[in-house]
Amino acid sequence: MGRASRDSLRDWLRAPGSLSKRLAALGTRYEVQVLRQEVTPFRQRERDALGLPRRGCTVVREVILWVDGQPLVWARSSVHQTSLAGPWKALKGLGTRPLGHLLYDDPRVTRSELEPRRLARYGHTRRQMQRQWLAATGELPSPQMLWSRNSVFRRRGAELRVMELFLPALKAYRTRPR
Repeated sequence: MGRASRDSLRDWLRAPGSLSKRLAALGTRYEVQVLRQEVTPFRQRERDALGLPRRGCTVVREVILWVDGQPLVWARSSVHQTSLAGPWKALKGLGTRPLGHLLYDDPRVTRSELEPRRLARYGHTRRQMQRQWLAATGELPSPQMLWSRNSVFRRRGAELRVMELFLPALKAYRTRPR
């Protein structure tokens, strides 16, 4: 799968454009496995990133991105539930299609600067990812799976936050399509 290179995980964390397209270029079969999509209370970091009030709910979509049978990325997107009736309503019917189709095929969507972040080793997001990863793959994720990139997408005034958490082994693959 893919060609080894000297690219680092930092290159993946800072790579612009669609992560889905970049991952799909690594192999012959790219898949999105939806782990959950539901309404849930806001997390502090999501509320801050989206500039939302203390109260309210968000719609969360958590997925694993696979290439040729190898899980490489765990991702979480969140949007205020009222945005599902407006600018982000297509999220409801997305299913196993990549979120990137909504984000990069619409010229009205803008993206904030990418923000690499190291997860707390024992934080809530890490524990949630570990449970889901184990259930989906049958294996615990690498203890070194701590680096994520975060960004906010805007469409007609509504914001959608995306966090992508990378398997460390991904650094062995090129960040540019073949």
